[in-house]
Amino acid sequence: MIRKGEGFKGQRAIVIPRNILQEKCAADPVMQTMYITDIGYYPKAKFHYRRRLNGAPEHILIYCLEGRGNIRLSKKDHPIKAGDCFIIPRDWPHAYQAHDTDPWTIYWAHFAGHTADAIVHTSLQQLNSHQTYLPHAHERLALFDNIYQQLERGYRTENLLYANMSFWAFLASCIYPGSHHPGKTRPEQDTIDHAIDYMNQHLDRMLTLEQMARSINLSISHFSALFKSNTGYSPIEYFNHLKVQKACQYLHFTHLRVKEIASLLGMEDPYYFSRLFTKVMGLSPAQYRTKKQEP
Repeated sequence: MIRKGEGFKGQRAIVIPRNILQEKCAADPVMQTMYITDIGYYPKAKFHYRRRLNGAPEHILIYCLEGRGNIRLSKKDHPIKAGDCFIIPRDWPHAYQAHDTDPWTIYWAHFAGHTADAIVHTSLQQLNSHQTYLPHAHERLALFDNIYQQLERGYRTENLLYANMSFWAFLASCIYPGSHHPGKTRPEQDTIDHAIDYMNQHLDRMLTLEQMARSINLSISHFSALFKSNTGYSPIEYFNHLKVQKACQYLHFTHLRVKEIASLLGMEDPYYFSRLFTKVMGLSPAQYRTKKQEP
């Protein structure tokens, strides 16, 4: 079988000079957190093959737009199909290749930086895998193309800053595809989103835990555990945060009295509302309104 690492018709690739990375990206207080080192697009990359026995010094993201391929990581093969996104952490030995008869078309990027390790670690925890499925989204591809075009224009600080700051958004859309494309989330995330939607629709009431759980057909214990593991907060605590967020909008954009705002949020006791608001925001409703009115 013929194998090759590059040289595909229609390919695009930019390898940023290492002196630029050191002198500009790694030295800049904004970019040093995370920056692109290499980026590209390989259409129908027949015979594409890479093997790195010691891994790469940067993290690698591969997004398959169409076709198929395979990534071997930790002595395990991961079949890749259209829509799959895969993250290979730095220094992890790996190999990948396009399918013989249905070669993949991929967008890819290598990235490094002070917080890149933490971001990759977070993505592996969030996805519980190196691999996830990304619903097709024109906005995501347009963002990638925009990043690439900025780097094509050269390595002025402005171009590098724009491209690397935009890469944060691109990477977020890969790690949290449900946020970028609502309705295409993992089942448990979709369940929690429905619960949060229910909360937002009933901010004028004091919902009970039982009512929240019933809205998504779960037992109270299952719902509470699932919600806490997904958001880091109990359902009631999260609901109260949403109420305070709505209260901030009332305080900022209306002249309603605190008592009236409390009533709109289903709280007949304005003192209870004030205590809750102060606990969450660190200042009273009146202090918040005054502070927002300051020039």
